[in-house]
Amino acid sequence: MYLYPVLMIGLVSLTAFCAAMSLFFAALMGHPEDTVHRVARFWGNACLFISGVRVRIIGLDRIPRGLPVIFMANHQGNYDIFTLLGKIPAQFRWIAKKEVFAIPLLGPAMRKAGYVSIDRENREKAIRSLDEAAAKIRQGKSVMTFPEGTRSLDGSIGPFKKGSFYLAIQSGVPVVPVTILGSRDVMKKRKMNIRRGTITVIVDKPIDVKEYTRDNREDLLDRTRRVITENYRRHHMEGGPVSR
Repeated sequence: MYLYPVLMIGLVSLTAFCAAMSLFFAALMGHPEDTVHRVARFWGNACLFISGVRVRIIGLDRIPRGLPVIFMANHQGNYDIFTLLGKIPAQFRWIAKKEVFAIPLLGPAMRKAGYVSIDRENREKAIRSLDEAAAKIRQGKSVMTFPEGTRSLDGSIGPFKKGSFYLAIQSGVPVVPVTILGSRDVMKKRKMNIRRGTITVIVDKPIDVKEYTRDNREDLLDRTRRVITENYRRHHMEGGPVSR
């Protein structure tokens, strides 16, 4: 276990530095989103490195090349964000709760990266945010979401919210299920300890959404959640990677 205050000072300092660099690059460029996301990717990898966290990824070859997708991942802890930013080799835009965008330096940097703020308390604003995300997808950018909407308290995979699946159907792009294991052991929700460890990420086959509509989007939700939970269960039961 790390001495938490020392590590946290390092993480906060690194975050402030990377956010400031993002804003600097954004001020120099007319279309800064891709560059700012590259800085965010460096930030994710650096946070993993100084925390002593290793990442093992299965199925990167399943990510379609040259096509936008919607990544949907279960949410085990704070280190999910560092892991997905650092280790998923794609230009994607986060859909994140509006509260994160209020954080000094980090929030403005996220806006410059083209990440999308969503207001969970206001349905009309939430739909506008999803429409904004759909516009990003039409520009050829992938989107990353946590359909649970929040981190797991006990490690189980919670219910999925419908908004991400509305976005998938409206956009017509494949859903890529992503299963994360081990990040909760690194840092649990509402806990302050950070531990060294290994996080496993399983990228599954893209799900074509063409057969789904707004009327049967719950079928898409159920199918995506089933893939993620099955990969999660199989890894724990067998103690190893899922079959390819």
